[in-house]
Amino acid sequence: MAEFSIIDTYFSRQNKNAVDLGVGDDSALLTPPPQQQLVICTDTLVAGRHFPLDTHPHAIGWKSVAVNLSDIAAMGAKPHSILLALSLSQIDHDWLKDFSQGLYDCCDQFGVSLIGGDTTQSPHLTITVTALGWIESGKAITRSGAQAGDLICVSGQVGDAAFALAHLGHPLQKRLDYPTPRCQLGQKLKDLASSMIDVSDGLAQDLGHILDASGVGAEIELNQLPVDTALKKLQQEIQWQYALAGGDDYELCFTISPQNYQQLLQQQLDTNITKIGKITATPQLRFVQNGTDQILKFNGYQHFA
Repeated sequence: MAEFSIIDTYFSRQNKNAVDLGVGDDSALLTPPPQQQLVICTDTLVAGRHFPLDTHPHAIGWKSVAVNLSDIAAMGAKPHSILLALSLSQIDHDWLKDFSQGLYDCCDQFGVSLIGGDTTQSPHLTITVTALGWIESGKAITRSGAQAGDLICVSGQVGDAAFALAHLGHPLQKRLDYPTPRCQLGQKLKDLASSMIDVSDGLAQDLGHILDASGVGAEIELNQLPVDTALKKLQQEIQWQYALAGGDDYELCFTISPQNYQQLLQQQLDTNITKIGKITATPQLRFVQNGTDQILKFNGYQHFA
C-alpha cells in the first residue's frame, strides 16, 4: 500500500473545526480568528522509549494526541487541530486501524481535527504530533508569572503513570496509556493563574521550570500531594519518588493568588484541584512535612539519560 493510500484509508476524515484546506494537499490552510494568537506545540513518541513496545495501538493513538493537547491546555488555550508525522517499520492494517481510531477518539473528545501530516518508513515506530490552538491575544499563561505569596496547585493525581509503568497490569495503567489533557481547566485558568506548566517530566522538575522562569522559590507540603491509594500504601520515600519525579502525569501545575484561588473554587471544574504549597521569594525549592524540611534527591524524566 502506497503512502497516499494509507492516508486515504486511515487518516482522511471530514474536519469538525473551521479549516480552509485540510488533509490531501501540500499544506493545510487556516484563517486565524480575529484578535487571537496561534499556540503551537509538538511532541515525539518513540516505541520502547515513551511507551512499552506491547502497548495497544489504540492507546498509542490516544496518547499521541493527548500529550500535545496537554501542552495547549498549559497555555490556557483552546485546542483546534493537529498534524501527524508517522514513521512505520511496516504496514500493519490491524495496527493502523486501531491506532487511527485511538487518535480520532481523542480528537473527538476534545474537539480537535486532524488537518495534515506525513507518513514514511523507518526501522523504528515514531509518532510526532503537532498541535495548534487559539487564545485571545495577550491571555496566554506562561511559566514566568509566578510571584511570592501565590499558591501552588496541581490537578488530578500525580505519580499514577510512573507507578503503573513499574506495575504493568495494575488498574492505574489506564492513567499511563490514556492520559487526560486538562483542556477545560486550562481555559478556565487563563484569567486567574499567574503561571502554569503541564506535568510531563515529574512534578518537581516541571515546577522547577516555573521557578527558574519566574525567579522565585517554592515550598511544597509533602502531605498535600494528591496521590492514589495504591501509592499511599508505599514507604513515604518511594511514594514521593513516584509523585514528584515519576512523570507522564499530564496534569496541570499552576500558581495562583489566594484571591483568584477563591474565584476558581466557585467554578464548575471537571477535575479535582489540590493546593500543594506556596511560592516564596527565596529562589529554592523546599519540601516540608509537618513543618520539618525533608531533603529529597531525585531527578525527573531525562530525555537523554
